[in-house]
Amino acid sequence: MTNRSSASNLATNHSSPSSPLSPPLPSGTRRGDGDAIGPLARLALADGTLFHGTAFGAVGKGTVSVGEVVFNTAMVGYQESLTDPSYTGQILTQTFPMIGNYGVNAEDVESRRVQVAGFVIRELPASHSNYRATMSLEEYLRDQGVLGIAGIDTRALTKQLRSSGSTQGVISDAPLTGAGAKSDMQLVEMARSAPSMSGQNLVPRVGCTSGQTWRETLGDWSAQSEESRQHQHRFRVLTLDCGAKANILRNLADRGCDVLVVPHDTPAHEIMRRYKAGEIDGLFISNGPGDPAAVQATVETLREVLAAPADDVPPTFGICLGHQMLALAIGAKTYKLKFGHRGANQPVFNQISGRVEITSQNHGFAVDPASLAAAGAEATHIHLNDGTLAGFRLKDRPVFCVQYHPEASPGPHDSAYLFDAFVQSMEMRRSTVVR
Repeated sequence: MTNRSSASNLATNHSSPSSPLSPPLPSGTRRGDGDAIGPLARLALADGTLFHGTAFGAVGKGTVSVGEVVFNTAMVGYQESLTDPSYTGQILTQTFPMIGNYGVNAEDVESRRVQVAGFVIRELPASHSNYRATMSLEEYLRDQGVLGIAGIDTRALTKQLRSSGSTQGVISDAPLTGAGAKSDMQLVEMARSAPSMSGQNLVPRVGCTSGQTWRETLGDWSAQSEESRQHQHRFRVLTLDCGAKANILRNLADRGCDVLVVPHDTPAHEIMRRYKAGEIDGLFISNGPGDPAAVQATVETLREVLAAPADDVPPTFGICLGHQMLALAIGAKTYKLKFGHRGANQPVFNQISGRVEITSQNHGFAVDPASLAAAGAEATHIHLNDGTLAGFRLKDRPVFCVQYHPEASPGPHDSAYLFDAFVQSMEMRRSTVVR
């Protein structure tokens, strides 16, 4: 059962309603799905809406965590989403009603830690079952120090976010009375005073600070044999790490690439020096969190790289935030979407092949198509749900990018060909340009 209230009655609505057939709950506890009893947690939105539910994960610490409240429509892949650096600064809501039924494991991670500011679900199962699981979702969030809230009406929350747009919120297990207490109104005020995602540069919080080599491939999930990988002609890819998902790097390594991961603020002259010296064959710009227009150092770096003579521009591939920053670098504009695209079933039309791809996406900003056309770039992919730009390429340079996630972790593999296209671009350049 869920309590959902507005600012007009926050002062008196401190307890959660229980069923007339259920006994009253002890103070500070909460009845959730399946009559599970647990500590109280609250989710407060900036518009005054409040949800009461059951706390799980890192409970008992009086956590008050602020972030942009967003939703993801994928049925599976919650561990990959939790560890996706693009979710930094966000409270993630899963629309699928039961989350945690297959537990978590040490392999299905996209970064070294859970990145979300909080986790919101409808129902947390009492147990999990999967041969690969090493612990439960609740244990995982507890060990990672992240608070979750269960037992709330995620359908109602999602409908509100779709109608009003993603908003700042607060997730908390702070008590209603006693030491460290926070009233409902205090939580709402904290949500209202939280900074908008627009204008925030969150990349320094998730990107690397020094160069490192990535060698892990897709392993058992690869469509290629180990023998074929060993016989591939290796290319050296310089990756600007803005919060790169691990599976992107695995896909590059799986295709015979030596992947060097460097900080997002690596200067343009260093990139160009490496390329002209033959130390790298291509440039990759990763996904990441926050407002692309706020990552000024990386945008300026890309602007300088792309301004070089065509033959001196390295083959370049960008994903998600990388797509947005490449657009900004050529003079296009970005804007914030009402509630973003987050899920594993997003339809995209490839205007070059004429095919529809079902894609995995996670972004709250998009590139303005008119400004892109004015900058001289060619749109290649369009999101079929709302017509937003999902990919483009430059006409006179080996540069292309997409708004979605071809590494699909989680999600379908319709767009894996993009990694092959990047490798082919490097191969063509190596065969035609003498450096």
